[in-house]
Amino acid sequence: MDSRTQYLKQLEQQWENLTITNDIMFGMVMENEQICLELIQRSLPELNIKSISKVIPQKQVNGPISSRTIRVDIFVRDDCQRTFAIEMQVANRHNLPFRLRYYQQQIDFDILNVGDSYEKLGGYPTYVIMFCDFDYFGFGWSKYEFENRCLDNPELKLGDKRRIIIFNAKATKFHGSMKLRGFLQLMENTVDEKDQLVSDIQAEVKRIREDPIRRHGFMKYELDLMDARSEGHKAGVEEGKRTGKIEGTIDTLQQLGYSQAQIIAEVEKTYGISKTQIMDLLDGLSK
Repeated sequence: MDSRTQYLKQLEQQWENLTITNDIMFGMVMENEQICLELIQRSLPELNIKSISKVIPQKQVNGPISSRTIRVDIFVRDDCQRTFAIEMQVANRHNLPFRLRYYQQQIDFDILNVGDSYEKLGGYPTYVIMFCDFDYFGFGWSKYEFENRCLDNPELKLGDKRRIIIFNAKATKFHGSMKLRGFLQLMENTVDEKDQLVSDIQAEVKRIREDPIRRHGFMKYELDLMDARSEGHKAGVEEGKRTGKIEGTIDTLQQLGYSQAQIIAEVEKTYGISKTQIMDLLDGLSK
């Protein structure tokens, strides 16, 4: 069995084993607006969210040209212009507060355009929600919630309309987020069959796994990445073949529903070519 065939079998097994804690699967499941809305409602019941107007999986948020871009698992706005950036985190990189600090800054870049008044941000409250498969703070709480307050008088809020919510799947105390207990337990592979949200998510995961287009897209994309990494270490790769691989990757990402900005970021990262070159390829494929 050659290495490519062996890798293909590994990918097949990987696809069958993807759970809600995988950011790819999490993003695809949250494309279901009803499931996404229910998850946000349970995360922040006090907001009384009625509907969401936009769900963007794997959204790239761009700041200044020289800054590091971020890719949010799920980017959502509701009918009150509140922004929800939702992330699934399974690995503790020991930098969560600083990651969250940068996320909030980049989200504001996405809202505020050149020439806009700072007051515009007041109409776009932001909520960064992290679902973590680890207890970063070690208190055993299911929910850690933060906002800016005065050190001398905690009752005095800064009022910048930013909030961070971190959910802990390893929780032993659920006093503030009982409605999310089933989802957090699902992250630990424990299924509460009485929880409708859990049942809906499990059904959606099954539907996605059985979707041949999703499966093919995942397999092809991973194989393209493997080929790109392999070719990147070889000298004298023919430019025509490389261009063909890049075009194949672009086509796959388009089938997966990636936006143009997401495609540009992914291809730029994988193949190391400029945004201008990628735009030329996109223009050529659209003709």
